[in-house]
Formats: sequence, C-alpha cells, structure tokens
Amino acid sequence: MTFDLSAFLPYQLAVASSRISKGFADRYRAEFGLTIPEWRVLAHLAQSDQVSVREIHARVDMDKSKVSRAAARLEVQGLIEKRENAEDRRLLDMRLTEKGRDLIARIVPIADAYQAQVIAQMGAEAPAFRAGLLRLLEGK
Repeated sequence: MTFDLSAFLPYQLAVASSRISKGFADRYRAEFGLTIPEWRVLAHLAQSDQVSVREIHARVDMDKSKVSRAAARLEVQGLIEKRENAEDRRLLDMRLTEKGRDLIARIVPIADAYQAQVIAQMGAEAPAFRAGLLRLLEGK
C-alpha cells in the first residue's frame, strides 16, 4: 500500500493555509511590524467590542500563551487595553484603543486586496471551494 502525502487533503489544506497566511503576514509585517499572533488578536478585537484571551484561543487555532504574549506586546504598543472582566475577575477583557482601531483601518484595505488576489488565483473554482471550506469549518 502506498500513501501519497501530496494528494492527502488534510496535508494540502495545511500547506495552503500556511502559505496563504505567510503571504499576508509578509505584507502586514513589512508595513506595520506585526506578527501573525498580533494580527489575529487585533482582527478578533476589531470584530468584537471586547474579547478575552480564552475566547480568542477558542476561535483561532493558536495557543493561549501565544495569544497572551501577542496581547502583552499590543498593550505595550498602545494598540489594545486590558480590563478586568466584570463577571469573572480571573479573566481580562481586551479591547482596541483608538490607535488600534486606526491601525486596523489601515490594514483592512491590504487584507481585502490580498483576499481578492487569492480568490482570483483560484479562478472559477473559488465559489465552490469557499462553500466546501465553510462546511468544513462549521463541522457539517
């Protein structure tokens, strides 16, 4: 029995994800000096008023320690602020500062352009691919 790793769908998805993530990371790292974990924390905070490290960890495939370290660096840069969670004092809620919101506003056009480039590269198969990917992400 032979096994062709290059044709194994989980492997293909992992490699494609890594390449796409790195391609985008190269852009925001060059212009804004952000790491992948920092970008992910900022992006999640841009979608929510306030989020805890635990919530980001649950939404993204990233270790809690990476989220915590990224959040600490972003706080030092004045891009986010941490506050004690009103319901559970063991948790800290994070939110974007005005400086963080301004940075996200500058990154979004770059993200949109990069996404358009990736979708264009997939061509006519893009809608079907995205539909299948959504089903995988939803666990259906």
